[in-house]
Amino acid sequence: MSETEKQPEQPMRVLFLCTHNSSRSQMAEGLLRSRGGSTFVVFSAGTQPRTVHPLAVKVMQEIGIDISDQTAKGIEAFATEPPMDLVVTVCHEAQETCPIFPNARRQVHWGFPDPSRVTGTEEERLAAFRHIRDLIAAKIAQFLERKPAFSFEQLYAAAKAEEQHA
Repeated sequence: MSETEKQPEQPMRVLFLCTHNSSRSQMAEGLLRSRGGSTFVVFSAGTQPRTVHPLAVKVMQEIGIDISDQTAKGIEAFATEPPMDLVVTVCHEAQETCPIFPNARRQVHWGFPDPSRVTGTEEERLAAFRHIRDLIAAKIAQFLERKPAFSFEQLYAAAKAEEQHA
């Protein structure tokens, strides 16, 4: 293995950032934590945090991922934390509000529509949450297929490549 392909000694710190930290960023956190293994330490936060949306919890449970213990956090919760290796904004509002996350080594944008804005019956709303969950899961699967665990530069390149496909 070349020097740039060595496994990092520390897990890569990834933060998913959204406006309310209630749906998209929470689902992304749960998905990467579940599917990325010990290679990643995963967080999520919001620029205006609320609470984790119950439909986000429900649709994640449908695929065997429990995010019921996750809590909504503001970005200020990370002010004194070690740097993030990668910050991924998952909504356009967060990208505009926080175009540069303080203390982030790299930052990319993967925009997804807000499922909590969908109105209608519970089944219609669940369908919206499932759709966004599946879009996020596909993006994370593509990201992980690019083998980002080899180096921080490869991590960023994989995330950036997924940003271009958004």
